[in-house]
Amino acid sequence: MPRTDGRLAIQLAYDSKTKRTQLHVLEQRQPLKVVRAFHLDGDTALIHLHNLSGGVLAEDRLSFDIAVEDGARAQITSTSATRVYRSRTSAGAAECTTKVRLGMNSLLEYLPDPLIPFAGARYSQHVTIDTCDGAGLFWWETLAPGREARGELFAYDSLRIRFEIHARGIPIAIENAHLNPAARPLASIARLGPYRYLSTFYICRVGLSQETWVRLEKHLLELATGMCTPVITWGLSRLPAHGLVVRALSQSNRDIARGLMCFWRAAKQELYGQEPVVPRKIY
Repeated sequence: MPRTDGRLAIQLAYDSKTKRTQLHVLEQRQPLKVVRAFHLDGDTALIHLHNLSGGVLAEDRLSFDIAVEDGARAQITSTSATRVYRSRTSAGAAECTTKVRLGMNSLLEYLPDPLIPFAGARYSQHVTIDTCDGAGLFWWETLAPGREARGELFAYDSLRIRFEIHARGIPIAIENAHLNPAARPLASIARLGPYRYLSTFYICRVGLSQETWVRLEKHLLELATGMCTPVITWGLSRLPAHGLVVRALSQSNRDIARGLMCFWRAAKQELYGQEPVVPRKIY
């Protein structure tokens, strides 16, 4: 089968007349698609990202270009977990590239369901986020071990993940991971040990004082300490500037989902004085 070159380019801009964030679809190439924006309380637009093929296939080339303009607020989620299907022996890795630009005083909440690499999958993902003054970001991603119900635990061939956040043109977070379970077993005590799920949650707002981040770090650290159990452990680090990162290792996704909601709620209240709105799912 020929490979798929899917692309989705969207712009989210604040409309002063309606006092809402409006969605503008600049380019939409299958299998990637958005249908419409749902308006949440206030001026936030909720966007669902669709993959019409049901998952990521071998040698797919997928790209997202997301611009949240000055003063706009957007919440983006997936309609379900991202499934990366098995690659043929002769096929190359599937690739997904995401570029995000956050304008001044904008806010993006990116809250997808987990990434599930199937047995034999080969996948590469690269995310780059550029932020301006006052821009806020809540961005989480959770990596599953595979299809647990079928006994597929770390049976994928290769997973490469690169993630970058730039604030005012300066990098404040760079991750570069290459997971190859056959060559370097993830169940090793030096890697994930008894855990199966890995989650990362970035919390950023450009331009806030260090005192704000120290206060929020203390609060979230107390939450993390209270939520650690024999089946899940939480950790927290402060970025060089403008944010924090929360990480989790867990034996189940359910425990991670509950914990992410707690951190999101605490951070949203501290940074914006607002309660988070859980994204509605459509199928």
